[in-house]
Amino acid sequence: MAKKEVIHCVGKRKKAIARATLRPGTGKIRINDKPLELLEPKYARLRIEEPLILAGDVVKNVDIDVKGGGIFGQVDAIRVAICRALARFERKLKNIFMEYDRCLLVSDPRRTEPHKPSRSTAGPRRKKQQSKR
Repeated sequence: MAKKEVIHCVGKRKKAIARATLRPGTGKIRINDKPLELLEPKYARLRIEEPLILAGDVVKNVDIDVKGGGIFGQVDAIRVAICRALARFERKLKNIFMEYDRCLLVSDPRRTEPHKPSRSTAGPRRKKQQSKR
């Protein structure tokens, strides 16, 4: 695989879908057109930076743009998308990510349960409270 090409990867979590685009560059990382340093809350930013720290110097040679929706669901989706793109760019990173945490490369398959009829705004399994007397 040539190191000059653009790599597209997708990460999913709950209803969030993050699409990462990795291209050769200077190490800029943008989430929805904002630099990673400006992302709030701080905990979300730290979770996204985790795979970047594991990747080491590889990140300094690429630019990563991520688009997607959600808040904390998006954070996990972003992590998966970034890790998949970095693993395709540099093959040895796949083993590093898998040894550290398998969830960095494998999306969580759990999805929210669809709401049921009648009381659908209260939740999928919500029932009317039963009185004993």
